[in-house]
Amino acid sequence: MSLPTLALPGQLLGAFSRYEPGPGTHLHESNVYASLPGRPTASTSSHNPSSKSSKPSPKQTLTVTRLPSMSATADPGPVSERISNTNALPRVGDVVLGRVTRCMTRQVNIGILIVLGASGDNEEGMVCANEIQGVVRREDVRATEKEKVVIGEGFRVGDLVRAVVISLGDQSNYYLTTAKNELGVIMAKSEYRNTMYPISWKEFKDPVTGETETRKVAKPL
Repeated sequence: MSLPTLALPGQLLGAFSRYEPGPGTHLHESNVYASLPGRPTASTSSHNPSSKSSKPSPKQTLTVTRLPSMSATADPGPVSERISNTNALPRVGDVVLGRVTRCMTRQVNIGILIVLGASGDNEEGMVCANEIQGVVRREDVRATEKEKVVIGEGFRVGDLVRAVVISLGDQSNYYLTTAKNELGVIMAKSEYRNTMYPISWKEFKDPVTGETETRKVAKPL
C-alpha cells in the first residue's frame, strides 16, 4: 500500500506492523490514520550506532505535514506541486472537505475547503483559495430516521467534514449531504481542544481525558 499524495483526516495510511505513528497521525485498532489534512511521509527511525544492543527497526515513522493556510494571500508552500490553490467550484456529485462554521436547529453551515471530485479519492484534490459556503440540512445528515436527527449531536463548530454536493442550491450556498457511511465528521476536537479519534459510527474519544462526544462519524476510508 503506497502513501497518497494528499491524506485526509481519518484516512488509513498503513498497518502498525509496518509503520509507527508520528506527528499528524494516530493509532487505532492496529492501523495508523491521518489526524489532519496534509502530505504524508515515511522516514526511517535513527538509532545510536554505539549501542551494541540496538538493531535497525523494520518500521518507518509516518508523519503528516499540515496543509498550508487556505487564504488567498497566504504562501501555499510546497505541500504538493499538483494540488491546485485556485478557487475551484464544486459540481453536483463531487466529494468535498469542509469546516463547520455554524450549527442551527435545522441545518449546519460548512465552509468548503477542498474539492475531491466525483470519486472522492482524488489525490490531486483542488484546494479552494477561499472558503465556499455549503449547507447540510437536517434531512440530509443521514439516510435513515431523519426525523430523529439532532444537529448539535452530529456536528460542532470547527469539525472537519467530508460531504457530497447534491445541489447547487441558492445563490449563497451549495446543498451537501452526509447520508452515507463514509461521509460525516472526519476530524474533531474535544471541549478541551484535544484532537479526538473515532470509536464508533456516532462517537469520538478524547485520548487525554478519555471522555467521549457524539458526532455523525465518517467511516475511515
